[in-house]
Amino acid sequence: MKTIRSMTTMGIVTCACMCFCPAQIFAAQTPSDAAVIASGLLGPRGLSFGPDHDLYIAEAGSGGTNATTPAQCMQVPAPVGPYTGGPTGRISKVDGSGKLTTVASGFPSTISGGGTIGVADVVFLDGTLYALIGGGGCSHGNPQSHNGIAEVNLKTGKWKLIADLGIAYLGTHPAKFEAADDFEPDGTYYNMIAAHGRLVTVEPNHGNMLAVSQSGRIETLLDISASQGHIVPTSLAEQDGAFYVGNLNLFPIDPQWARVQVIRRHEFEGRDLAPGFEDRVKYHIVDSKAGFTTVVSVRFGPDGLLYVLELSDAPGFPTPGAGKVVRVKHSGDIEEVIAGLAVPTAMTFGPSGHLYVSNLGAAPAGAGQILKFAITPGW
Repeated sequence: MKTIRSMTTMGIVTCACMCFCPAQIFAAQTPSDAAVIASGLLGPRGLSFGPDHDLYIAEAGSGGTNATTPAQCMQVPAPVGPYTGGPTGRISKVDGSGKLTTVASGFPSTISGGGTIGVADVVFLDGTLYALIGGGGCSHGNPQSHNGIAEVNLKTGKWKLIADLGIAYLGTHPAKFEAADDFEPDGTYYNMIAAHGRLVTVEPNHGNMLAVSQSGRIETLLDISASQGHIVPTSLAEQDGAFYVGNLNLFPIDPQWARVQVIRRHEFEGRDLAPGFEDRVKYHIVDSKAGFTTVVSVRFGPDGLLYVLELSDAPGFPTPGAGKVVRVKHSGDIEEVIAGLAVPTAMTFGPSGHLYVSNLGAAPAGAGQILKFAITPGW
């Protein structure tokens, strides 16, 4: 019987690569048109350029050995759980000369047979660096370090949690539809952006889209699961007041089943809808485009087009070399831009218009790369 299960973090992907991909395969998975600007990274995830024009890198870390028990807290069900944790997550940066240094460390990281989770993303808002933490919480073996958003002091490397988005929030603001056999009590946060003076994230396992102010005030913008079910939303971008949210979908992979949904603030009266359908939430899914596979990042390029990073577009389970970047043309067609990536996890555009990709982001710790590509504008 075919088992269908979502991969709500890079967990199952990392497991697949660690179990079935020898080290020499990773060495061969760098596209020929890429420039390697950093290597030896511990699960590189989100990327962001700072006001200093340096590239900041979220690293998941290597997990740890601290375990918790069902007597202490709810555990993540097998085969993804149980996890063991430790303070091995970090943030690094690459400066203009190509030098790689550590900016901040000691973030909660967690590992299991399903892979590694830690610092998931980094974002600048009003000149301040914020980190999205996905490896915290008791269920991840880090009972004293919670999931959420941390403010990072660039001068000292010290950081503090400004918003606890773990079980304290998710447990009191449950999603409408949660999968019992694929449940992460503390969440598996993955992507974050700055929009309209706030930090906005989607939580893949529960399906909530949240906004956090710089003072730490949390607001649920939309429960995506209420209308879409367990589709595993992973990433988002914003343009002209609309959010574009990509989803991973379930495993095994069915190519082109993932989609990008458009979410807008919309005061809808619901007078013309049948009873039970007149949802009066502030944000709604107003459009959707299918044809994507395992979406892990969405970004608008300098040409104004939406670029989508796909973890692996091969059927079945993630395949090193099957990752790619595609973009949506004015005609609506989906065009391949970069191929040959190995379990990529994030991307961003730099000040000069180059595209930077976290390659081997879901491979074993130490294999991660940051790749740089020159992109021809599309239409």
